[in-house]
Amino acid sequence: MSSAPSRPAAGPFDRGHTDDLMTFLAASPSPYHAVANTAERLEKAGFRRVGETEAWDGTSGGKYVTRGGAIIAWYVPEGAAPHTPFRIVGAHTDSPNLRVKPQPDFGREGWRQVAVEIYGGPLLNSWLDRDLGLAGRFTLRDGSHALVNVDRPLLRVPQLAIHLDRQVNEGMKLERQRHMQPIWGLGEVREGDLIAFVAEEAGVEAEDVAGWDLMVHAVEAPAYLGRDRELLAGPRMDNLLSVHAATAALASLAGRDDLPCIPVLAAFDHEENGSEADTGAQGPLLGTVLERSVYARGGRYEDRARAFAGTVCLSSDTGHAVHPNYAERHDPTHHPRVNGGPILKVNVNQRYATDGNGRAVFAAACEKAGVPWQSFVSNNDMPCGTTIGPITAARHGITTVDIGVAILSMHSARELCGAEDPYLLANALVAFLEG
Repeated sequence: MSSAPSRPAAGPFDRGHTDDLMTFLAASPSPYHAVANTAERLEKAGFRRVGETEAWDGTSGGKYVTRGGAIIAWYVPEGAAPHTPFRIVGAHTDSPNLRVKPQPDFGREGWRQVAVEIYGGPLLNSWLDRDLGLAGRFTLRDGSHALVNVDRPLLRVPQLAIHLDRQVNEGMKLERQRHMQPIWGLGEVREGDLIAFVAEEAGVEAEDVAGWDLMVHAVEAPAYLGRDRELLAGPRMDNLLSVHAATAALASLAGRDDLPCIPVLAAFDHEENGSEADTGAQGPLLGTVLERSVYARGGRYEDRARAFAGTVCLSSDTGHAVHPNYAERHDPTHHPRVNGGPILKVNVNQRYATDGNGRAVFAAACEKAGVPWQSFVSNNDMPCGTTIGPITAARHGITTVDIGVAILSMHSARELCGAEDPYLLANALVAFLEG
């Protein structure tokens, strides 16, 4: 762990960044909303959207591409050569949750329910007895999309009363098919009711809806927690916390034509189920965008190879803070603490992509920003998860480092972090993206 001060000595972000993160989390109940909100923030910083089917020019400035729940944004300094290397912050927009099935309307015993499928690896019990909304997007018959957000108590997954399961506190087992289907009313089940209702909420005609990608979300707002408000509780910190920090960091560099590199934000979808999608880290989106940027500036394959060889990516995702009630589950010599600064994630079996070279890059960025940092490694008896880091390194052949913010209750409907860590991460990302 570094000996840097507990507050950033340099950098544009302070506690106001955490306040803004709360706004971002509340406004982004789905990957599609996260992308729309990220794009809006970049537009305000002077970035402009470029279409994938359009010809790209080699002009300088901020640009971004969106595809579904993914967004790639980059800033080209004035006079950047075709072989200029990239500095990338990678993250993901999706979080584990419950997603609406193609035929959603069903029910039992007079209850009207919504058929859902489990997305990713959520802590299922965290979704019980919560007031849930519904969000996502509609695909309309003309090929356009409409964002949907019913952000009020609409659904609930009710738990069985203890009187009917006296052993529940000795071990609860939830069957994904039988026990996780939410209720949303009483009466006769009618096919098409849910989509008709949500379409009306979205201001579109139900007959114009050709497809949907809808998911539930907890409607309780993010909030500071603790006597001194030193903690932050909220939804989807894994991994919108990193998306928000990277967006703020990239936007702060707009107009900086003294940069020796091209800073990039790459926020992917579908990380929680393996990244195998056209909007996931295993897809070609990032590589295609970077290559087109090189070629648009007059580069050739040699320039592309030179640029990629000098590129570094920080894969920023949440990690595990030491849990006071389960400290024995952590590695005995690595106990990351909340408000202790971002973590460097290491796994020698390449579940994380960090090596010694990457450690040096990250340490230099934190030192430059005056930000403390910590190391994370899993207990040998408990294999860790993985991130987009190893995928990015292997697919594109670029140096990649896994980092993040330490949190509790990862994959819960509501997670917990230190209130200082979001802006400490953002300041470290600025220093990294500056090159």
